[in-house]
Amino acid sequence: MAIDRDACNSLWLRHASVQQVDGRHVRDNPFARTCRRNQQDFRMNKAELIQHLAAKQSLSKAESGRIVETLLDAIVSTVKKGGSVVIPGFGSFKQRARAARNGVNPATGAKIKIAAAKLPKFTPGAGFKAAVDPKSAARKAAKAAATKAVAKPATKAKKA
Repeated sequence: MAIDRDACNSLWLRHASVQQVDGRHVRDNPFARTCRRNQQDFRMNKAELIQHLAAKQSLSKAESGRIVETLLDAIVSTVKKGGSVVIPGFGSFKQRARAARNGVNPATGAKIKIAAAKLPKFTPGAGFKAAVDPKSAARKAAKAAATKAVAKPATKAKKA
């Protein structure tokens, strides 16, 4: 698979805090993102999400920033209280309790106790999974249809 170096370099320059000095790329941030061999690293941070929302809905950045903040605050406060937030087609956010357990310090080999913790958990919905991997969704739908087709004649045979 050929890689378009110009597209990769422009993406790298645009997103990775990199300056071009005398034809060389000089990184300001050693932890900045880089372009990988077979995939480009596309991440969206909060500011880019706000900008995208503002552009799509014809809002100011301040308004879209308040909307994003309100949405995140509602999700965090609900999950913090032990509730769940379900967005059909996208996914659900809920609190997961992790029990206390015993562990081993890899450096010393000493046994340690790891305390119980409450963690946020996101479970993607079927629509989100299908959007990310359409081939998998098609296979799952075909498998469900085949199972349903096999199950129907069996139920009709019992009634007759």
